[in-house]
Amino acid sequence: MNIEGKIGYLFCQREPLTRALTRKAFANEQRQRKVPCEDQEIYATLGDAVLKTVLVDLLIRHGASTPDEITRRKRDLEREEVLARVGRELGIGPHIHLGVGERRQGADNEPYVLAETMEAIIGAIFIDGGYRAAEERITAWFQRLLSQEG
Repeated sequence: MNIEGKIGYLFCQREPLTRALTRKAFANEQRQRKVPCEDQEIYATLGDAVLKTVLVDLLIRHGASTPDEITRRKRDLEREEVLARVGRELGIGPHIHLGVGERRQGADNEPYVLAETMEAIIGAIFIDGGYRAAEERITAWFQRLLSQEG
């Protein structure tokens, strides 16, 4: 199955997905070869903000009733380990464009790489399809976790 099938979102434009899957080390290696290449960092920053917004909304809809409860539960859901688990469940690792050193180290299974890439994918979905598209995917990915952690 291709990456779009795994994450459950079909991109209108391919560039945001490619960028979301591109680690900084890989992009630097490409640029050294004079191949234009953008990395995922900015998309990860955007995706982090979108994720926080959607999680707060979902938590309120799932009964969180105080700012402290929302903050605590959101913090638990957006932890690196949780995002990495979602990324593993979706099978994104083999699709990440890693630098040579990262590939040798097996970084496609490292929690921080999976978590950053998940945030970048969220950012790419937001850029490609808007808030609603990102909200739908985050809701689908986190539904079981929201039910469990309640």
